[in-house]
Amino acid sequence: MGAALLPDAAFGILPRCSIAPRHPLICRITSTRLIRKRNYFFADKRVSKSAHIVFSHTNDSDDTFTDVVVDQDSGRNEVIGIEDELMIAKKALSEAHHRQEVIEKERDQLLEELARSEAKKQEYITTILHDKEVAIGELEAAKSLFQKNLEESVAEKFTLESKLVLAKQDAVDLAVQVEKLAEVAFQQATSHILEDAQLRISSAETTAAEAAHLIEKQIKDATEGTISSIVEKSNYAIERALVVAEEAGELAKKSMETFIDGTSPFTEIAAVQAENIKLQGIISDIESQLMIARNEADKLKLELEITRQQLQAFEQRANDAEKALLDFQESSRKNTLKQEEEMKSILEKVKKDVAERMKAVSKAFKADLKNTKATVEAAKEVVHCKDYAYLRRCEALQRSLKASEDALKMWRQRAEMVETLLSKERLHDEGDEDSIYVVNGGRIDLLTDVDSQKWKLLSDGPRREIPQWMARRIKAVSPKFPPKKIDVAEALTSKFRSLELPTVDEVWSIAQEKPKEGDALIEHVYERETIERKRKALESALQRKTIQWQRAPEQTKLEPGTGTGTGREIVFQGFNWESWRRGWYLELAAKTADLSHCGVTAVWLPPPTQSVSPQGYMPSDLYNLNSSYGSVEELKYCIEEMHSQDLMALGDVVLNHRCAQKQSPNGVWNIFGGNLAWGPEAIVCDDPNFEGRGNPSSGDIFHAAPNIDHSQDFVRKDIKGWLNWLRNDIGFDGWRLDFVRGFSGTYVKEYIEASNPVFAIGEYWDSLAYEHGSLCYNQDAHRQRIINWINATGGTSSAFDITTKGILHSALHNEYWRLIDPQGKPTGVMGWWPSRAVTFLENHDTGSTQGHWPFPRDKLMQGYAYILTHPGTPVIFYDHFYDFGIHDVITELIEARRQAGIHCRSSIKIYHANNEGYVAHVGDALVMKLGQFDWNPSKENQLDGSWQKFVDKGTDYQVWLRQ
Repeated sequence: MGAALLPDAAFGILPRCSIAPRHPLICRITSTRLIRKRNYFFADKRVSKSAHIVFSHTNDSDDTFTDVVVDQDSGRNEVIGIEDELMIAKKALSEAHHRQEVIEKERDQLLEELARSEAKKQEYITTILHDKEVAIGELEAAKSLFQKNLEESVAEKFTLESKLVLAKQDAVDLAVQVEKLAEVAFQQATSHILEDAQLRISSAETTAAEAAHLIEKQIKDATEGTISSIVEKSNYAIERALVVAEEAGELAKKSMETFIDGTSPFTEIAAVQAENIKLQGIISDIESQLMIARNEADKLKLELEITRQQLQAFEQRANDAEKALLDFQESSRKNTLKQEEEMKSILEKVKKDVAERMKAVSKAFKADLKNTKATVEAAKEVVHCKDYAYLRRCEALQRSLKASEDALKMWRQRAEMVETLLSKERLHDEGDEDSIYVVNGGRIDLLTDVDSQKWKLLSDGPRREIPQWMARRIKAVSPKFPPKKIDVAEALTSKFRSLELPTVDEVWSIAQEKPKEGDALIEHVYERETIERKRKALESALQRKTIQWQRAPEQTKLEPGTGTGTGREIVFQGFNWESWRRGWYLELAAKTADLSHCGVTAVWLPPPTQSVSPQGYMPSDLYNLNSSYGSVEELKYCIEEMHSQDLMALGDVVLNHRCAQKQSPNGVWNIFGGNLAWGPEAIVCDDPNFEGRGNPSSGDIFHAAPNIDHSQDFVRKDIKGWLNWLRNDIGFDGWRLDFVRGFSGTYVKEYIEASNPVFAIGEYWDSLAYEHGSLCYNQDAHRQRIINWINATGGTSSAFDITTKGILHSALHNEYWRLIDPQGKPTGVMGWWPSRAVTFLENHDTGSTQGHWPFPRDKLMQGYAYILTHPGTPVIFYDHFYDFGIHDVITELIEARRQAGIHCRSSIKIYHANNEGYVAHVGDALVMKLGQFDWNPSKENQLDGSWQKFVDKGTDYQVWLRQ
């Protein structure tokens, strides 16, 4: 039989299908069937047979397939079975198509997850880089902190040097302790910084490793899950396709057998072959998809490898950072060793200087001891002279007593003569029995027989005036004396006649006699007066020029080349802002006796030089002392009056700026006249108004006048010469330094060492810390700036305690807790360096007619009670002392300070400081209270001894002194 050619219409095209896992095989066939007749050809013959062709068309796809059914009664059942099988195959292919769509969606989801993984990877990389930058920043911060600690160590070194100057005898032990403390503090600070940096770097490395591990795990899980899913789906699709193919083959065989038995089997064979071809296409498509999935898995593996390489790079960077940290630690250790060696060398130098100074102090002490011995010898000589004078006086008194005894003998002889005369007269007048003359006892016995009169002559001498009580007693004695040895009854009945005895003036005429020339008493008096004058002169000289070794060193020690005084100064500001309007020097000279009597030891005088402003703070010709306050002669007279009352004179010197006398060719006032004829080279170059040619300023600029360049050698030489002229020729004892913020404190040290003042005060004015308009409790930064300036002067100058003034403004309004810091000390400069703190309430700037920062008027006496009973050097303002009516109250507080022995270095213990009041124990012998706090020394268990109230002003303040 020949081959049968079947038309194309007899076969349907199988559509592509996708395999969707986890879903059952569901085939939905919607079709319309058309039956038509067809002709079949066998070889060359044409066989015409009537048959029904069933076409099935699906609306879901463009592909169609045709079911061929032999419209014969004998083969209808077999054709319907084939149709059912074909319907099942169609359903499987539809399900495969649906599965393909699901796989595409999952592939899209995988791509999205990959993109998210990439984004997370970039985020982790950014985080790691940020952590690296943070670690580097922390390393830089550690480095800056190390530098800051180093600077603080240097500042601490200067503080130690200043303390070593103040405590020479304990300098060596103190230096060793400071060295140990600095070493421990430095090691602790550096170890803390390095440990913190190492921990932060370790944390960054751990974070980076965890992030990398997490990324790797996520990518690995996603890749393995995707590949396994794709492989499982592919195997399942292949197995299902093979099963379908085998079933189709079996059906095809059956169909062939049926067609062989029937009329036309070739149509079924062709259909089965077409199905097989389509199944092979489906398998090839699945294999291609599997290849694509494998390629995507390879890409993911490549990306994973790149991520691992990046992690290795991050680990390398972390290792580099760790190595840099180790290098930094090594360099820090080397720098630490270097700093320790430098500190050791500095401390050795300080020890050497201290040893030299100790030798100098020992030498000076030996000289003082020698002077003291000479003084003791002189005192012994004075005592010997005094004893010799007393011996001579006793000899003179003995001579006087002998003369008195001679006079007494003469009076007795006269009495005996009178008695004899009276006896004779009585013999002649025997008839007058009632007339009785008293001859025994009486006035003479009263004056001569009492031993007390002899001792009176021996002790007081015969030439003293009659005491008033003795004169009254003598006048009260009646000249009529009864008989000494008669009966009382007889005395009452007898009549007697009084003797005509000498009068009182005649008896005591020896007391009214004047010394005669050549008398020993006159020589004794003259000699005594001469010795007394010599003794007073010697004591005055010893008080001014020697140190008494019996007193404590802190009470009398005057360090050479420093302006710190003895520690017991009480300064009086002797002017206000309007004092220039009258002859002030003469007016102040008249008050020196009162100031000295009240306990003041030093007077701060106004600026003495000629000035553009009448107050004196814009000086021009420094050597011209004829100012608005008076002439140079009046100034010298005022200083002499102060010296006569043992008062020191402090001159107000303005060294920061000076007004020029001439203009430059440019019209700028920068040419000075007088003895110090400077030019623009003496003015700092950063002064914006006066075209200076000097070096930059070492402080703040005072814009009202040219600022002097103290770095110039000729300027410092001229200023030192001027200060020495004021000191030696005019008579000033010390300085008040105006506006010291304008130039470095090192120049102040040079000027003080050159002029050698007894006392010096610097005005370092700075603003306190405020928050929301209220004064901050912590003012450590403010007082530290003042301490830094004092350190810059080498401790040679004191400074105004502006911190304490500002705190008192608020503390005295029931905020007494402001007067104690966390260490239990006062909150001003007084709490840190009391021997250099000069406390005050007002001056010519803050008070007077300017009133820039006046002290509360109702708290004025509480303020003086605080500064006059506490360590430091207190200052009393002229207006308060003479114009506010509190002269006697301030004098009383000064007396309390004197009796308690309070000085600038006195110890202080604060017992209470709250809203109700303030209580402090100062020194060893004074306790004071401020405010309405109900307290007295008996209520404090830690206070021993007996206390007596010295000043009581109720709720304002109270002062107790130890009995």
